[in-house]
Amino acid sequence: MEKINSFVTKNMSLLVIIIAAVALFQPITFTWVVSKITILLGIIMFGMGMTLKFEDFRLIFQKPKEVLIGALAQFTIMPLIAFLIVKIFSLPPELAIGVILVGTCPGGTSSNVMTFLAKGDVALSVSMTMLTTILSPVITPLLMLMLAGEWIEISLTAMMISICQVVILPIVLGIIINAVLRDMVKNFIKYLPLISILAIILIVGGVVAVNAAKIMEVGLVIAAAVVLHNILGYGLGFLLAKIFKMSLDKAKAISIEVGMQNSGLATSLAIAHFGAAAAIPGALFSVWHNISGSLAANYLSSKK
Repeated sequence: MEKINSFVTKNMSLLVIIIAAVALFQPITFTWVVSKITILLGIIMFGMGMTLKFEDFRLIFQKPKEVLIGALAQFTIMPLIAFLIVKIFSLPPELAIGVILVGTCPGGTSSNVMTFLAKGDVALSVSMTMLTTILSPVITPLLMLMLAGEWIEISLTAMMISICQVVILPIVLGIIINAVLRDMVKNFIKYLPLISILAIILIVGGVVAVNAAKIMEVGLVIAAAVVLHNILGYGLGFLLAKIFKMSLDKAKAISIEVGMQNSGLATSLAIAHFGAAAAIPGALFSVWHNISGSLAANYLSSKK
């Protein structure tokens, strides 16, 4: 199991690409996943909660200035870039909604790993992820209403409930179980990355499978939009950190945290509220940001 865990963790990007390709050319292999995407995301969030302790939330108060700046950057830079991109690319409504949804979501747990590899401030990255995740049930629906309301009716209450169900509740349950059964849990924590990666791979496969024809039609355009969104997030996040005269390790953390989104949440919300086509940007973002995150971490790790 340890060898499998190590292999899957090291080769996540490659595995995601392979599964996405299989789903694109043989959709029937992964169409069954779509109805289970919410459950899979819940499993990922539960796993995240299992790695946390209530004491970890003190990190937010230990570095309030940096965490607040990072969270503000997360919820301004990425949504605004997304809005500009859908206008510049003149994306059809269902894809525009998906791109904006990715931009309005909180940071994902992958950013913490990439920050570690980049030799950045991991504590700051984790704190930003926790804070933006906690705020997401309110902030994400409000941003969607402001930026995507022209294309589709947004139900604030329904989105808030969805985010609480698939993100907040599983994380809280994971934290509680970790607190109550810590000695038992510590034997399984090392396998949580494997479970999370498998869930992410299945989510990507399912979304690509049900949208195979649409992806073939607009694949290059939406791929360009996703890549641009992600890279601008890295660059502007880093720039903002330097404007506030933060150290390099903190700038690395904010850059990666801003650029990498919880695309699994975006995919789940798209399927639940806006239709399968709106989930395409989230699925492609899942594929791309693991590749770009690895490249960014490798580049930044050499900067001192």
